[in-house]
Amino acid sequence: MNAIDLLLKRVSSPVLEEPAPSPEQLDLMYRAALRAPDHGGMRPYRFLQIEGEGREKLGQVFVEAALKDDVDCNEAELDKLKNAPLRAPMIIVAIATLNAHPKVPEIEQQLAAGCAAHGLILSAFAQGVDAIWRSGKMAFNPWVNQRLGLEANEQIIGFIYLGKARKHKMLPCPAVGEFVQLWGKA
Repeated sequence: MNAIDLLLKRVSSPVLEEPAPSPEQLDLMYRAALRAPDHGGMRPYRFLQIEGEGREKLGQVFVEAALKDDVDCNEAELDKLKNAPLRAPMIIVAIATLNAHPKVPEIEQQLAAGCAAHGLILSAFAQGVDAIWRSGKMAFNPWVNQRLGLEANEQIIGFIYLGKARKHKMLPCPAVGEFVQLWGKA
C-alpha cells in the first residue's frame, strides 16, 4: 500500500477479532510510533501492551474504578466495562509522559504522544492490522492510572484496540474547503 492510499483509506474498526498483530508487525508499529514529530527529542510517550488474560484483568480494573466512582452502577454497566477490553485480541495503551522543559510545553508533549499513537495505528493499517483508538471515562480515571502503573506526570491518551475487522466501513471524506481557510492574502 502506498503512503497516500494508506492516509486516505485508513478507517477505525470498532469490532475486531483474532488474530492479534504478530511480533514482527508490532515491531514495525512501535518503530513507526518512535518516528513521531517530537520537539526537543524528548519522546514523551510510552506504551503498555495488553493481550490474553491481561484483557480480563483490565476489565476488572475498569469495574473497580466504576465502583469507586459510583457505587450505584447497575449490573449491565459493570458487565459492559468488564467486557470492554475483550472487544479486540490486543490493546495498546498509549501514555503521554510529561516533563517540565524550558522550551517544550506540556501541550507539545501531549501532541507528540498523540502523533506516536497515530503512527502506530497507520503502521498497523499498512500491514493489514485493523485498529480503533478509544478513550472514554476509563482513560481519565485515577484508579485506572494507578492500577496500570502510571506515574504522577503521565496520562493515558488512548486505548488502541488491534485485531482483524469483520468488514471495513468506508466513510465519505468531507470537503476540504470546510476545514481550510486562506488567511493573510490581500
